[in-house]
Amino acid sequence: MSKKNNQRPLPKPQTYKLKENHSWKAPAGFKVVVLDRGAVSFNIPEKWFVAKVDPTFEMHNAAPPDDDARLSVTFFRHPPGIDWTGLPVEPLLQRSMKDVNDTNTLGTSKPVRLPRTDIELVWAEQRFIDPVEKPREAFTRVTLARGFDIHAILSFDYWVNQAAQFRPVWNEIIRSLQIGRVIADPLRGETLH
Repeated sequence: MSKKNNQRPLPKPQTYKLKENHSWKAPAGFKVVVLDRGAVSFNIPEKWFVAKVDPTFEMHNAAPPDDDARLSVTFFRHPPGIDWTGLPVEPLLQRSMKDVNDTNTLGTSKPVRLPRTDIELVWAEQRFIDPVEKPREAFTRVTLARGFDIHAILSFDYWVNQAAQFRPVWNEIIRSLQIGRVIADPLRGETLH
């Protein structure tokens, strides 16, 4: 997914050894990504790597420009106690995607609400012509999650001709998505009783 790379260099990566009795679990071939001590977490293929952390967290399946898929995550914390019933997630997502329609956009799906009991979760897909690799077509699946005083936006970009390869990745990201947790010790994971 080649797009302009105007990012500043990442800080030197640090590796921490998880504690022996940690509680992190992911399906075979995946790893758990935890942002801001549990504000947002999800599973991602274990070979994907972090390409950018600020202002948006970004992971790719390979180093650009040789990557074929990219996941971008942004989240916002809100003061507790806000009643969001007057701002439903479906039209919010629909309006935000309409704002990015341009001459390269080929079509946008209607928002799909996923049944979750813990958070509100809705996604939609756009098909577009990549502005750098014209005339190559790509998809972006944009997900809006809300709950526990957090809004999270996940954008998953991949080539149309590789949809069969990357849609299962997206399915696992969304299946495993959690927001609003507070994990005191990320090296141990959640305390399980």
